[in-house]
Order: sequence, then structure tokens, then C-alpha cells
Amino acid sequence: MRDGLSSSKLVGALKAAGEITRLRILALLAHGEYNVKDLTQILSQSQPRLSRHLKLLTDAGLAVRFQEGSSVFFRLRERGEPARIIERLLRSLDPADPVIARDMSRAEAVKRERGEAAQAYFEVHAGAWDEIRAMHAPEEQVEAAILALLGPGPFGLIADLGTGTGRILELVAPRAQRVVGYDINRNMLNFARAKLAARGISHAQVRQGDIFSIDLPEAAADAVIIHQVLHFLDDPAKAVAEAARVLKPGGRLLIADFAPHGLDVLREDYSHRRLGFEPELVDGWFEKAGLKAESYRTVEPPRASLGKLTVSIWLAVRPDKQMDKMRLGAEFPVEEHLL
Repeated sequence: MRDGLSSSKLVGALKAAGEITRLRILALLAHGEYNVKDLTQILSQSQPRLSRHLKLLTDAGLAVRFQEGSSVFFRLRERGEPARIIERLLRSLDPADPVIARDMSRAEAVKRERGEAAQAYFEVHAGAWDEIRAMHAPEEQVEAAILALLGPGPFGLIADLGTGTGRILELVAPRAQRVVGYDINRNMLNFARAKLAARGISHAQVRQGDIFSIDLPEAAADAVIIHQVLHFLDDPAKAVAEAARVLKPGGRLLIADFAPHGLDVLREDYSHRRLGFEPELVDGWFEKAGLKAESYRTVEPPRASLGKLTVSIWLAVRPDKQMDKMRLGAEFPVEEHLL
């Protein structure tokens, strides 16, 4: 049975959404997470005014406020009846409306600026990327946990989204017939290609591609890995949905990223968009993408290493409905006299 809202809460939610600026904010949050500074730039309104609108939306349960270091971000509520109300409202909104279209155009410009900053950082640090990763966590323990959760295989195709230097391809190559890595940065790809060739990993490929739209057909991959990438993205949920699209039934999605932390320096100096992820948030992305969360574990930094970060690792599976039916039939066989 679906949980509903009381009449007073429903009226409150509708009132909160029933104002043009707040409706514009909801439309923007449907496509990503923003802080007040972003929204002032996109909507051309003062910070105090937008802060008041955001408070009304969060008080009504339509938006969620969360803090990362010294920055406060907002996103749409993703579960429950308020989320369904937002979905129905925004589905009725004409995307060609000139006000909404202008907001979306400005939002894309903000995202492009962030993306260009991140790409400039990658280009400068492509050769030292593995060393930078090692600064954040005990990489050998993270890799051991990745292999343990991924399983021995054998896998037909493993895809690595945001492959960077190709280290994950190198790690999982012995367990797959074919491994392919995607990255939008050509310097990273050149580095990965040279390293894989030097290691003699002939069944590995790297391709230039957008993590939100890779050139694999649906249900093509036995496993997908997203390693230390989501914290650079404006819309990590969209990357999870794309990974789910290319997974076969029974296929496995493995994500390794940071647990929530407050190191603003990673945003300021290293172009991190997000300062880690709560387990419940990632589980919500899995559910929305049609995946089933299977496992979650963390790799803690050594106590003596101040400033290092905890790494979270998630495993989700795309349900295999056909196998579930066969398993159910084996557990509850139909008696012959009933046929």
C-alpha cells in the first residue's frame, strides 16, 4: 500500500511548488545538485531571496539540503510521496517554455565551466594521476576489496567508466575476456593506452566517451566499474543510470568513491564536485536505475595517516527476472496431478 500525505501536508507541498521561482528551482534540481551560488548565477536573483525559497521547498519536503565542508547543496527529494508529487508536476511542465529553457541553458553553462576546470586539472595531472589517488586512500586495500566484491568471474565484458590511467582495466583484465575503458580526456586515454600496451594486455581497449552516454548497446556488459569518478560529476545519478543501461541481467555494477568528508581543499584545489557520498544516497540511485543493492563496505585509512580519506565500495546487481522465475519454479514445483 502506498503511503500518502495528509491533506494539510499535500496542500503545503502544492503551495511550496506553486510559485514561479520555486517551480524553476525544482525544474533545475531535477537535472542536478546546486548550491545557492549556482542558483543565483542561473536565476539572476539575490542570495537572500533564493535562500528563502529553498527553505520553503525543504520545509515542504520537496527538496533536500545537505552540507559538504563549508558548502551547502540542494537536491530533489528522491523517495516517498513528495518525490512523486514533484515528478508529476515537472512532467506537466513544458520544457520549451522560454523561462525554463533559459534556465536550463544557463545551468548547462555553469556545468560547462565546472567541467572545463576539471578537464584542465586532468590534463595537467594525467601522468601523476595514480600517485594522486594513492594520496587519498590505501590503494592496494581498495583494489583487493574491489576484486573480492566483483567476484572471480569469468566475465565476458567489463566496462570501466572514467578509466583515467587504465589502472582498473589492468586490475580486472585477468578475469574477463574483454575489458574496455571510457574517458572523455584524451591525455588520460593516451596514458592508459601506452601503459596497457606496455603490460601486454592485448584484450583491453580504451575509448573516448562521455560517461553519461557511452557507445555500448543495452545489456552488453557483464560488469561495470566506476572508480573514483562520481565525485567529479554534477549528476552522478545519471552516470549510475547509464551504467545500469549497459548491464546484462545479472550483471554487476561496482562503485568505489569517498565516504562523506569535510576536506574543502579537494573541491578548491582538485576540482572535486562532491565531498563523498552517503550509502543511502547511492542505494537510492541504484533503486531508481532498476538495480538491487547487494553489498557495501568501507576501506578505512590507517590511523597514523592524518588527512587521508575513507573509501566506500558499493556493489549492485541488475535483476535477472528469467533466472528468478526458474529459481522460483525449482523451489515450488507444480505437482503433476495439478497439470
